[in-house]
Amino acid sequence: MSRVRPRAWQTAARAAVFASVIVLAACGEKPKPAMGEMKVPVSVVTVEPTRTEIFTELPGRVEAIKDAQIRARVNGIVTKVNFVQGSDVKEGQLLFTIDPAPYRAARDQAAAQLKKAQADARSAQLLAQRYSKLIKVNAISRQDYDNAVAQAGQADAAVAGAKAALEAADIDLGYTKVVSPISGRIGKSLVTEGALASATSATQLATVQALDRVYVDFTRSTTELSQLRRALASGDLEQTGQNMAKAEVVLEDGTRYDHTGNLLFSGVTVDPTTGQVNLRAEFPNPDQILLPGMYVRVRIEQGVDQKALLVPQQALQRTADGLSSLFVVKDGKAAPVSVLVGPEINGKSVINKGLAPGDVVVVEGFQKIRPGAAVQGIPWKGKPQAGQAASDNKAASTGPATPAAAKDDKSASPSADKAPSSKPSAKG
Repeated sequence: MSRVRPRAWQTAARAAVFASVIVLAACGEKPKPAMGEMKVPVSVVTVEPTRTEIFTELPGRVEAIKDAQIRARVNGIVTKVNFVQGSDVKEGQLLFTIDPAPYRAARDQAAAQLKKAQADARSAQLLAQRYSKLIKVNAISRQDYDNAVAQAGQADAAVAGAKAALEAADIDLGYTKVVSPISGRIGKSLVTEGALASATSATQLATVQALDRVYVDFTRSTTELSQLRRALASGDLEQTGQNMAKAEVVLEDGTRYDHTGNLLFSGVTVDPTTGQVNLRAEFPNPDQILLPGMYVRVRIEQGVDQKALLVPQQALQRTADGLSSLFVVKDGKAAPVSVLVGPEINGKSVINKGLAPGDVVVVEGFQKIRPGAAVQGIPWKGKPQAGQAASDNKAASTGPATPAAAKDDKSASPSADKAPSSKPSAKG
């Protein structure tokens, strides 16, 4: 009997332990909440047709309207540099001095030749006048009179030649003082005092550029021009005044230039090597922000789209194949849509294809959702605050919402109240 009792007691104990394990296991099972029953709050906008001025951006280079290369026009030694490099100079301001001594001597020689020619001309005229009286009384031959008149004419011609030689000498002497032909900013001096300047090789001394107004040269493809013409012809775009008359500049750092320019011309021929058409715009530059050679982007007005669909740029996403897409809300669920993006207008992008009026687009919170996820749309109130942006970034790093995350969003989502509780029930 002593052996039977321990075995019965052990069997009963094992049965009790096994039943306890089953009960605990049943109570410990946590029901998994269905993702379809949770609604993730997202910020949305409803796209509606809006009258919008359409621009296009093209790369361009700044060019000076006046670009004067200062070159030597006489041969000689540079004796003085009369300007501060990089300073503003006025029209007619003295820049360089070339040794004037040989040209001053040549000028004096030309002046002496003029005086001699004038004296010879006076003598020839007096002789011709005397002969004119003598010929009337037949005191001289007709041949002598004709010779005297011819000599007087030759003397007058010699005077004219001497005057021209003197004027040329004055011009060469004046070229020894090199002055600025325009007002503007001068660059560095390309020669120093003591350097030989040559008129034969047209030695460049410096460069002066007028920067109060500048050109911006850019190109546009024939494909874009054809698309613009078709849009205007079909009525998708309405022409405002002179087509593409306004122009704006976007600087290299992305800021917009304060002054608006005018389109001067659009090329009438196509470059056969690039298939591009040359265009030029003129901009005021009072603060000299635009400098020759600077790379900029030019925004050209094309027309007005009366039914443009605009979405905030932050709503756009890039797909793996390089295209653009965004999330729209359909029947309470998020659905990705591929779109064709047009130009940027004041922080928003024009959607040329893929959206329809009345579509609800997800602007913020799409990092927390997947295609087909149930969402609750909240009207977008503009750019997010710093804390909200940090929250979105945190949600994006943690991936899809978990039951714990759904519990945190309980106050924002009414459907969260209906989600299964993560705690085991008391009746477990």
